[in-house]
Amino acid sequence: MKIKVHSYEVTATCQGEGNDCVLLLHGGPGLPSNYLFDAHTFLTDHGFKIATWDQLGCGMSDKPNDPSLWRLERFVEEVEIVRNALKLGQVYLLGQSWGGMLGLNYCFKYPKNVKAFIAADTAFDLIQMQRGFERKKLALGEEFCTMMARREAEGSTDHPEYQAAITILMYRHMCRAEKWPDVLNYCFANIAMPVLSTMFGPYLLNCTGNIRHFNWIDQLPNMKIPTLIIHGEHDYMLPDIALMAKDHLPNAELALLSGCSHLPFFEDPPAYNQVLLSFLNKMRKL
Repeated sequence: MKIKVHSYEVTATCQGEGNDCVLLLHGGPGLPSNYLFDAHTFLTDHGFKIATWDQLGCGMSDKPNDPSLWRLERFVEEVEIVRNALKLGQVYLLGQSWGGMLGLNYCFKYPKNVKAFIAADTAFDLIQMQRGFERKKLALGEEFCTMMARREAEGSTDHPEYQAAITILMYRHMCRAEKWPDVLNYCFANIAMPVLSTMFGPYLLNCTGNIRHFNWIDQLPNMKIPTLIIHGEHDYMLPDIALMAKDHLPNAELALLSGCSHLPFFEDPPAYNQVLLSFLNKMRKL
């Protein structure tokens, strides 16, 4: 369905019945929502409704040519507009990667609208996140790291040696599945580069966009919403960041998934699904 967000429209999707709704916030910024929706349809077999949408500029939503729109604060308001338009009431809010950053800031501003928050493979200190990126690149060797920086600086990232390094990093730290699901390949092939480049930056493992200096760690002790942090052992957003967040949140638990990286719901669905469903069922009883 189409939802009006000020002068534009975004495309939303819902599945399942009932009052227990998991509202999904996709990553990127700039990915379509398909990958996250498909990975969570199993929840409808357990009595949950799931809802998501392609954030403005992404997927099937409008794509205005206005860089001033690609700001965290505006996206927070977009979450609230969509929640109201879909008449979801209080939600279980699940944000993956960038969606976790967006979800956290929504919780800060609209805490009464969130029953529980799930932060899946995200970071709440983007300066530390960038340092972790450097560690992952250095693990390939200093020559690889130097080459990547040079190719990015001179604008020759289409060179085979740079693309080879990106392929290795993606398969080690984005999704370690032997064969990537078609929906994931589709989403990466259709990423909204204007949104990604403005907010994160155009290159993997190098955050140069307008979110690069954000750090919400000092605000976490004030958030009382029950929170589940799910994080992959090999994520390019280092597990140290997830542990730091857990230690600062007063009502949080952490599930570190062995053998997984940034997309554990594709890498080890049984483990991810069990952790998420157990937490949601526990929250249901409160």
